[in-house]
Amino acid sequence: MNDPGGPAGLRRLPAVDALRGFALLGILVVNSAQIMSPYEAEGVRDPGAAPVDHVATWLVTALASSKFYLLFSFLFGYSFTLQAASAERDGGNVTARFLRRSLALVLLGLVHAVLLYTGDILMTYGLLGLVLLCARRIRPATAVKAAAWIYGVFGVVLTGLGALATAVDEEDPVPRQAIAQAVAAYRGSAGTVVRENLDRLPLALLGVLLMAPGVLAAFFLGLAAGRRRLLAPGGTDRSRLVRVTAVGLAVGVPGAVFFASAAQGPLDERWQLLGIGVGMLTAPALSAAYACVLLLLLDSPWGDRIQRLFAPAGRLALTNYLGQSLIMMVVATAYGLSLYGRVGAAGVLVLAGAVYALQLALSTAWTRRFRHGPAEWLLRVITLAGRPGRAGTPRAPEPAT
Repeated sequence: MNDPGGPAGLRRLPAVDALRGFALLGILVVNSAQIMSPYEAEGVRDPGAAPVDHVATWLVTALASSKFYLLFSFLFGYSFTLQAASAERDGGNVTARFLRRSLALVLLGLVHAVLLYTGDILMTYGLLGLVLLCARRIRPATAVKAAAWIYGVFGVVLTGLGALATAVDEEDPVPRQAIAQAVAAYRGSAGTVVRENLDRLPLALLGVLLMAPGVLAAFFLGLAAGRRRLLAPGGTDRSRLVRVTAVGLAVGVPGAVFFASAAQGPLDERWQLLGIGVGMLTAPALSAAYACVLLLLLDSPWGDRIQRLFAPAGRLALTNYLGQSLIMMVVATAYGLSLYGRVGAAGVLVLAGAVYALQLALSTAWTRRFRHGPAEWLLRVITLAGRPGRAGTPRAPEPAT
C-alpha cells in the first residue's frame, strides 16, 4: 500500500497520504460489518435486526460499500508511477522491485486471509499489480479508455443480469445452517477460526475475481492521474474539483440509494442483484466525489489540520489495514472476546469509529518518531532486497508514496 522505495530527496505527497488515511475509515467500516456479523458475511439481511441496526447497515451499504476499495485501488495505481520514477532515478530495476513487492503482497494477503479476515485485498493488489507493471508506459489517455471499457463492460453485464433476476419472484432463504456453522466456529477456539477461514478461502478467491475489474480499472485511472501528477501541489484547480464533486454526487448518490434499498430494503430480495449492478456502475462517481471533497478541504483554511489528522494514518496504511483486521477479529472471535453475531450493526459502527480514532492517534505518535510502520518496513525490506534506513532515525525527506 505504501511506496517501497525512492531517492532520499523525493518527498511524499501529502494529498496521497491524506486520501489513503481517509479511505482507511471506509475500509474499516465495511470490513468490520462483515467480520462481526454472519449475515453481512453471507450477504443476506438480518431478519432479527433492531431498527437502529437496520438503519446503520443501510447507511454503511449506501455510503461505504464498493466505494473505498476503489479509492484505495486508485491510490495504488497512482503510487505505482511514483515508485517506478523513484526506481529509475536511483538506478534501480523497476521490474525486479515490483515483482518482489507483488510477491510480498500476495504472501502477506494469504496469511491475512487465513489467520484474520478472508475478505483480503492484498492478494488482489499483488496479482493485478503485475498488469500495471506491463502497462506502465501506456499513455494516460489510453489508460483512461482502458479503465472505462473494463469497468463499463463489467458494470453493464452485472446490471443486465440483475435486471433479468428481477423477473424471478422468489426470495432467497436465509442460509441458517451456514450461519450457525460460522457462529460456532468463530466462537469456538483459535483452531476453529483458522479452519473456518480455510473453508471460506475458495469463496474469498471468487470474491477476488468479482472485484478484479473494479480494482484493475481504478489501477489504470490512478496510473493516468500519476503520469499527469494530478495529486501533486498545483496538479489540479478548485473549479475542476468542484465540477467532479457535483457530477459525482449527482450520479453516485441515487445509485447508492438504490443499491442500499435493494440490498437492505425496502425493496425485496429479487432486486438485490440489480442493485449490486447499479451500485457498481455508480460507485466510482461517489468515490471520486469523496476524494475531491477531501482535496478541496486540504486546499482550504483547515487544510493543515486535515492533513495532520489523516496523513500519518495514510503513511502507515498497510500497518493500519492489518491492524484493523487484528483488532476486530480479537473482538469478534475466539482469539479474544467471541462477540461474533452478538453486536448489532449500530454497535459495530460505533466500535469501528473508536478503532479508527485510536489508529489516527497512534499513527500520529508513531510517525513523529519513526519513518516507517512495521508492515511498511517489512514490505520495503522485501522490495528493496535489503534493509532500508533505521526506523528510529530523526525525521528526514521521505520517498514519495
